Amino acid sequence: MMDLADKSVGFILSAISLSIFTYYTFWVIILPFVDSDHFAHKYFLDRKLAIIIPVLAGVALVSFLCIFIGLVMIKSKKKSS
Repeated sequence: MMDLADKSVGFILSAISLSIFTYYTFWVIILPFVDSDHFAHKYFLDRKLAIIIPVLAGVALVSFLCIFIGLVMIKSKKKSS
């Protein structure tokens, strides 16, 4: 039973990741070559956000990792004392 739940979660996470990757690829690589009056432009955000969003996500990820590692180091230091 648990194996099926793990597979379902893995499939959902893979589907979400693939859809985000596909959207971002079209947004950054293909959309600049499409005419600006094409209907496809209304489904995508401004191009400036194509840089800002990943940078902010990266900063948040690195911050979270630093905080996590710091907390683990503090807890392990308390255990060894």
